[in-house]
Amino acid sequence: MPGGETPAPYRDATLPVDERVEDLLERMTLAEKIAQLGCVWITSLVRSDRFDADAAIARIPDGIGQVTRIGASTGLRPAASAALMNEIQRVAVERTRLGIPIVVHEESVGGFCAREATVFPQGIGLASSWDPDLVRRVATVIREQMLAVGARHTLAPVLDVARDPRWGRVEETYGEDPVLAGTIGTAYVRGIQSDDLTTGVVATGKHFLGYALAEGGLNWAPVQLGPRELREVYAEPFAAAIRDAGLASIMNSYSSVDGLPCGGSPAILTDLLRDELGFDGLVVADYGTVALLETHHRTAEDKTAAAAQALAAGLDVELPALDCFRELPDALERGLVSMPAIDQAVRRVLRSKFQLGLFERPYVDADAAPGAYQTDGQRALAREAATASIVVLTNPSGVLPLDPAVRRIAVIGPGADDERLLQGDYHYPAHLEIVYENKPDDTSGTALDGSSGTQFLPEAGGAFEAGPYFTPHITPLAGIRSRVGAGAEVVHVRGCDVSSIDDAEIDEAAAAAAAADVAVVVVAGRSGLRPLCTVGEARDATNLDLTGLQPQLVEAVAATGTPTVVVVLSGRVHTLSSMADQAAALVQTWPLGEEGGNALADVLFGASNPSGRLPVSMPRSVGQVPVYAGHRAGGGKSMFYVDYTDSPPTPLFAFGHGLSYTSFSYTGFEIESGSTTDPVLVKVTVTNDGERAGAEVVQLYVCDLVASTARPDQQLIGFTKLTLDPGQSGTASFTVHPSRLAFYDPAMRFVVEPGQFVFRIGASSADIRHEATVDVGGDTADYRQRDVVATSVVVT
Repeated sequence: MPGGETPAPYRDATLPVDERVEDLLERMTLAEKIAQLGCVWITSLVRSDRFDADAAIARIPDGIGQVTRIGASTGLRPAASAALMNEIQRVAVERTRLGIPIVVHEESVGGFCAREATVFPQGIGLASSWDPDLVRRVATVIREQMLAVGARHTLAPVLDVARDPRWGRVEETYGEDPVLAGTIGTAYVRGIQSDDLTTGVVATGKHFLGYALAEGGLNWAPVQLGPRELREVYAEPFAAAIRDAGLASIMNSYSSVDGLPCGGSPAILTDLLRDELGFDGLVVADYGTVALLETHHRTAEDKTAAAAQALAAGLDVELPALDCFRELPDALERGLVSMPAIDQAVRRVLRSKFQLGLFERPYVDADAAPGAYQTDGQRALAREAATASIVVLTNPSGVLPLDPAVRRIAVIGPGADDERLLQGDYHYPAHLEIVYENKPDDTSGTALDGSSGTQFLPEAGGAFEAGPYFTPHITPLAGIRSRVGAGAEVVHVRGCDVSSIDDAEIDEAAAAAAAADVAVVVVAGRSGLRPLCTVGEARDATNLDLTGLQPQLVEAVAATGTPTVVVVLSGRVHTLSSMADQAAALVQTWPLGEEGGNALADVLFGASNPSGRLPVSMPRSVGQVPVYAGHRAGGGKSMFYVDYTDSPPTPLFAFGHGLSYTSFSYTGFEIESGSTTDPVLVKVTVTNDGERAGAEVVQLYVCDLVASTARPDQQLIGFTKLTLDPGQSGTASFTVHPSRLAFYDPAMRFVVEPGQFVFRIGASSADIRHEATVDVGGDTADYRQRDVVATSVVVT
């Protein structure tokens, strides 16, 4: 300090974080406090092809809380991205009065959304692995790549429970089940945040709450949901990530729940999130949320009232740019908000920055940043994750795995050789299409507030301009050619487009298939946010069939009599009844990422035994929606004939389903009953009875036979993945804490009631191998959802 002055306490890293926060808070002016509750687009701080520090300080004279998306709104490579972060940080640290560092936030649902970052499978693909350790390793790579460029806050994971496949964002989620989503989400958060935030990145659970259950499957639409279902199902993945991984940030849902806008409801953001679930971190706004209280929900008369409403509800930071929160001084003057409420939000922002260690280490080594990208190990992990996400749905004739000695293969379909279709809506550059494809005279489908404007989208040019910059992506065609080598002839015909009905080559595709020993037809969806996309954010649908002429393409190829493997490469949960009838084998993949083609070839030719399992139920028709495994007592069938007039009520493919190239038997099923205060112990031995090594996902379900409220007929409460060589056995021992059996009773107490419970263990929700009914004794026991103990599994 100049003149040998003693540093202010907030700069003393030896002091407790809370003490540093209070010291800094006392020194701040109202303008400096408001600045910390806001954000600024990175693109507003640059001028064409350079960063202008003088212009930046003029834009943020009092500092700023966050900077929006260097990676996910520009075309900068890692070294340049890191250098730009350092320059912005230098303005905040060295040219503002208090020197409060900025936080750069980014997106990372299937990999860091930035140029040259590793492109892993989309979120639903990661969930299809049913492998928390794999997901943690994926998230660790994401963390390392973000740290290298100085991004310390990510807007992931998506913890929405998704039971309506019409909704375009199902692909970003971990599926339909709260326990699976909570377990996978917890693993992701652990990988992102690490054990110590000073070496981690703040993870953001989104979207709180009930976002995926919007009316009609429409993005941002209202949600009609009772308080019990809201907590037991839709809040549970968030509760798990909070209690088991210390989730440090939450993002609100755009929707209203029972008339309460999530971004402006203290009942949701404070009473439920903080008081009931024990969350003590930072709540950030989904982009434009605060303004939507005025324009979308109409619960605020103007921006000032909207700012007051959001802040009072418990929302701490306005993203992506300071807009309504600029009016907080006016709200304070009008008596709409209190100074303690403002201070509380600022306190949370400052605490997060101290926990990240930004005051001590605000800068990164830009020259070293490229070393964290596109390593051999990262690409190997991308391939492993993509392989684990692939689900073989049918294989009735045993055509899979394909014979490596096959001489002629026809590879057909729009997804066969298009690297863009390997990407989900939040992968780079698919997500960046909203920037580089957005023209000044074209605002269709780009506004994030339902208007024709683009105020929530970045604008940039010159060296900062985003573009279709792909990492090396391996398409299915390339992967198959690499796998078979020169020993086989691989003929490629596209056949048709994803959605267009023009320029179809269906006859050519059928001819190629007829001349081949086997046909692999890769049908697809196009994930993204632009109007031409078939799935993704704001790309909702009423028809779950494959788009365009793809159904006709499959029919024509299958009609040739050549064994036809249909691969569905799409972020949408489609209705595949006709495909299942026509295909010799049916394979579900989601947006697979950069190593997708190699992963698919590994599975098709048996180099890797498929181990992916469905994280969703796949309906027979859209008229069944919603169809899922955890329906409450009385659900899942029509009374009194059981079936619809035109269909069974069951899904075409059940939650947890997935085939292997080997077979597994389940023996030695044992169960030791507990009580309302003691755990239930469940044990089973799984043996690989086939001739190939493989992995089996062992799934544990429970049914509370008699309870004071209607309970699910079958509820997932634990799972594990066993990798076994031929003839090898493994024993999975589950410990089910009684809190895992708790529910909200008629008085909304979270309790375990004594009585009979059926425990079932199997290979899917519809493939149960053993079950037993046990008495859980004792008195009714009170628990809290924030204290639920996850089912533990030991494998021997």
